[in-house]
Amino acid sequence: MDTGVELAGLASAAAVRLIDLLATDGWAAVKSSVLSLWRTAHPERVEEELAEARAELIEAEQTGGDTELHGLLATEWQARIIRLMATRPETVDELRTLLAGDLRTAGNHEQQITGSMTLEAHVSGGDAFLAGRDMNVTRGGQT
Repeated sequence: MDTGVELAGLASAAAVRLIDLLATDGWAAVKSSVLSLWRTAHPERVEEELAEARAELIEAEQTGGDTELHGLLATEWQARIIRLMATRPETVDELRTLLAGDLRTAGNHEQQITGSMTLEAHVSGGDAFLAGRDMNVTRGGQT
């Protein structure tokens, strides 16, 4: 039998991965699987709420405020997933399967992404760092 701690951990892992995927191309690949968890609990409302969260996250990424929002959204969706598991215990196994499969591999960083990107910087008296993805800049031993 699952304990509350195990279910909370499962919900937390699923929520974090869900939000990680939400603003990526990988989201399209798992959207229907995620929504199937809510198939008897207003899936149209959940789809709308995920779309709103996705739009907020994409906007926040563009303005640099995505870190805090990411955490808030993960917490919000963790609570929703816990409520779902409490009202529909059969979703626990479905969620485990989804997390072990689709949510783990979707948006995998090893996938090849094709497309084009143009980066431009105009700098006067300072440094410019541009990246099409993650970047770490170290100065004086600190990242």
